[in-house]
Amino acid sequence: MKRMRRPALALLLLAATGACYGKIFQFSGEARAENGKVLYTEHHQVEGECTEGQFRPLNHQVEYREQDQSEGFADKVLRYQRSPLQPEVVFNQPRFDESLRISYPGEGIIEVDWVTPSGETQAFNVPIEGRAVVDAGFDNLVRQNWSALQDGRSVEFRFLGPTRGELYGFVLEPSDHREVEAHLEVAIRPTSMLLRFLVDPIQLGYNDRGALTHYLGLTNIRKNSDTNYQAHIRYDIASYPECELTP
Repeated sequence: MKRMRRPALALLLLAATGACYGKIFQFSGEARAENGKVLYTEHHQVEGECTEGQFRPLNHQVEYREQDQSEGFADKVLRYQRSPLQPEVVFNQPRFDESLRISYPGEGIIEVDWVTPSGETQAFNVPIEGRAVVDAGFDNLVRQNWSALQDGRSVEFRFLGPTRGELYGFVLEPSDHREVEAHLEVAIRPTSMLLRFLVDPIQLGYNDRGALTHYLGLTNIRKNSDTNYQAHIRYDIASYPECELTP
């Protein structure tokens, strides 16, 4: 009987705070090169909760596969218990013997542990400054600022370069790219003039329910030990959570 009381109590507490578990959010993506060749596919499963009618992600699993293959060649786990913008991250790319772990050992610190393709281990402690965004936290940043972006306003933030151990200034702004047809189109670009010459903007597209449908730019999947793929990823939604993705 004691085992039954704990879930019941948890449900009562969630009801009291206006939160409840939401249906799993599932989607998949197909990454293509500029010549149209399929590079790989992504398979996403996001578990979360509904709080005051809006979905809050908690655990996000991603598997990367070759086309038409059921086994993955890389995987990622993100945990959003700390913040929708600053997930803990575990990313493994075994074909290059590479792994990346992002955690938060104390208030105001991001810890990065990276095993490079050459077998070297690098570690960084990065102070959190301003509106810091980590990895796929950019997706939730878009949803948090949905109305502002629809109204044509821009959002500045700092994005973690995990293999550099530094936060860089970026801006999220409305966009209109010829290869992206979506309800809301936005671009992520550096605020530094120097970085603008070195880093191409990332183009994003979202449908009217707030789900990502297009990603155009540099990916986290390696082409070789020195460079990552540039790709246009188009996403299909398999199931939505039981509450809204956007405010």
